[in-house]
Amino acid sequence: MAPGTFGSLLGPPLIWAIQTMLPEPGLQAYGFQAVIGVLLFLVGVPICDVGSRVLGRKDPGSVVFDEVVAFFVVFACLPVNFVSGVLGFVLFRIFDIAKPWPIRKLERLPEGWGVMADDIMAGVYACVSLLVLWHWVIPQFS
Repeated sequence: MAPGTFGSLLGPPLIWAIQTMLPEPGLQAYGFQAVIGVLLFLVGVPICDVGSRVLGRKDPGSVVFDEVVAFFVVFACLPVNFVSGVLGFVLFRIFDIAKPWPIRKLERLPEGWGVMADDIMAGVYACVSLLVLWHWVIPQFS
């Protein structure tokens, strides 16, 4: 749990850096972010597969590439700022640790696919939860 948590700490700042480097926020920026996320996912499958084989475990905790890439999904529809970054991080870790359906099932996919897919699905759950909080709960406190 600790390596995944520490690895996940890299996600929000990475997405923030990418979002701030883009000339204009909006759909085009999120599209660029999505392309980078898909490319990193595809690169991550063999990376995580090799890490699993070398370390002799299906999803070794010291391989955190999958956690970092998942944040491209967590922040697919929202900009990263301090509040969204903290909430997105916490929500992702909750879903990554609890592994509600179908996350645990995706974890069983072969090789690096399972390592990457379960975190991407945790990212989807975190993204949807963050959007709900951002649009319907947080405005009540602003």
